[in-house]
Formats: sequence, structure tokens, C-alpha cells
Amino acid sequence: MAAVWSGALSFGLVAMPVQLVSATESHTIRFNQLQRGTSDRVRNKRVNERTGDEVPFEEIVKAYDTGEDYVVVEPEELEELAPGRSKALEITGFVDLDKVEPIFFDKTYYLAPKGKEYAKVYSLLHEALSRSQKAGIATFVMRNREYLVVVKAEGDILALHTLHWADEVRDPHRQVEALPERAELAEKEVQTAVQLVEALSMDWDPHEYHDTYQERVLELIEAKRTGATVEKGEPPPKTTKVIDLMAALQASVETAKSRRKHVGAEEEAPRRGRPPTQIKEAAEKRRARTAKKAEEKPPKPSELKEMSKTELYQRASDANIPGRSSMSRDELIKALSGKGGRRKAEVS
Repeated sequence: MAAVWSGALSFGLVAMPVQLVSATESHTIRFNQLQRGTSDRVRNKRVNERTGDEVPFEEIVKAYDTGEDYVVVEPEELEELAPGRSKALEITGFVDLDKVEPIFFDKTYYLAPKGKEYAKVYSLLHEALSRSQKAGIATFVMRNREYLVVVKAEGDILALHTLHWADEVRDPHRQVEALPERAELAEKEVQTAVQLVEALSMDWDPHEYHDTYQERVLELIEAKRTGATVEKGEPPPKTTKVIDLMAALQASVETAKSRRKHVGAEEEAPRRGRPPTQIKEAAEKRRARTAKKAEEKPPKPSELKEMSKTELYQRASDANIPGRSSMSRDELIKALSGKGGRRKAEVS
């Protein structure tokens, strides 16, 4: 993948040439615009709002609206403002990782040395950040915009996270009109809520999650193409009434505990303090055990009835049940319990 920026990273009197590569990518399904009833594409044009004429891209310039008139600014004029800073990434200090609040994080890039001869400097900074559990704070200019960033060790690489500026983070007390005041809570309610959190605690494995909405959109597209049908999703859950809060909490705790009664001791252990390799091994064992159970013995209907449709769909995916994408909740339960057979109309 091509680098989006290259320059020199420095900390103290140590410097090395580096390059940034995007660490993430979007898998959003993109639609074309058509005129209804035709296959004619609708395209956007750059039009002079006074004359109505289309304007060639090379004739378009950037201008700032002062309120009275426009001030045109050329790209080279912006570059001349900070010719050095657009190629410099200087770490001015180091902070504890937990001091940077999550709300400030914006986008992530991988930071790589620009040659093998700089591997030692790169490894030195990576090791120092890993041992100290700190992150470097820096600013740099990219594409005519200044960024506040943190540089931190992640796995065996250095990552750069762009941050929002402090004045870009909105005050929730000004933005949320209905922000409630601290409500009085009964200690029993708090203890039961904590029990529910503990009962639903799990090891974090991002690979176990996937974009089910995107899958459903693709299934809808395929169904419309072939003339099949796709069942609508379930409606949102009903709001819990305040007078039923305690009952809902207790029922949730019992349900969560019943789901976990067959879970091994390694999955009951808290995540905190466990090394990443142990967490990964536990997740792999859990997936293997789930697949084995799906092959050998289907879950009991009583267990399946306690699950949400999302959980049922995940089990159906693990068991490779055909037609699962268009099944209702009851049909998923029947298929997983071995009573529903296999649907003939498969939409996947």
C-alpha cells in the first residue's frame, strides 16, 4: 500500500526517515445514483452558480469567505507557510497511555522506517515505549492540515494515532439537552447491575465480530436480483420501565449465568492480566469447541430459546446452516435443534 506521508521522525536528538500507511479500510457498500425507472447514472458536476456553466477542475481554486469577500489561497502558498513542518514529525514529550482519553482518538496509521538501515532506531523507540508504557506526543503537517498525534507501540510495530484538538471535542453538558442529573440508586440495584456486568464479562477478540448489516444488505441485493425474498430484521427491544428495573436486572443475571454454565474455567477467568497469547489461545479453543459441538450434538431447544436472533445467527454460521440469512428466529431455533431440516430456498 502506498504511503500517505513521508518525513523525518525525531525524539530528542535522534531522527530517522519514516512513512505513514493507513492502518484501516472501509468496507462500506457503495451505491450508484440512477434516475428512477431507468439505468441512467446521475453524476455530480462542478457548476458556476452564477452562469450555470460547468467548470473544469484545473480552473477551480480555494478561497476563504471573510463575510465581505473571498480571499483566494494557492496550494503553493499554503506549502510555503511550513515547508519544514510538512516533512517533520517531532515528538516533544511522552505521556502515560491511560492519560489520553479515548474521545480524542481519530484515525490510525502504521508508522514504518523508510529503509532497513533505520531498523535499530525504530526498534529502540518501539522497545522504549513498550517498557515505559508511554506514548509520544507530536504535531505535524499533512495535506495542508496540522495534526496532533500520539506515537505508541502496538504489537511489533509503531502506530500513529491522529487526535482531535481540545477545542474540537464538544462539551456534553452543552450538546446533550436532556443530560440527566445523577439519580439516586438503591444499593441492591447497583449490586445486581454489577453482577450482570460480571456475568456478561468476556475476553475481547475483535475477530469474532463482523459486519452483519453489510451481509444483510448483500443478501438483499442478491435476493432482489434473483427474485427471492429476505425477511425483515427484528424490531428494537422495548424500553425497560423504571418500576420493572430490578426484575429486569435479576432476570438478565440469571439468563447470563445459565448461558455460561457450560463455559470452561479458562473463559471464566477475567481478561485483565492475561497475556495476549493466552487470550488468543482461549478464543481459538472456544471456537473449536463450538464447531465441534455443532457437529456432534445440537444445543437444547431450551437453551436456544434464551438466545437473541444475533446469537442464533452466529451459531447457525458456525454450523454452516444453509439459508440462515433469510430465516426467522423460530426457524433458526428449529434448524439449530435439528428439527427444521434444511431450507430449499437458500439466499447466501
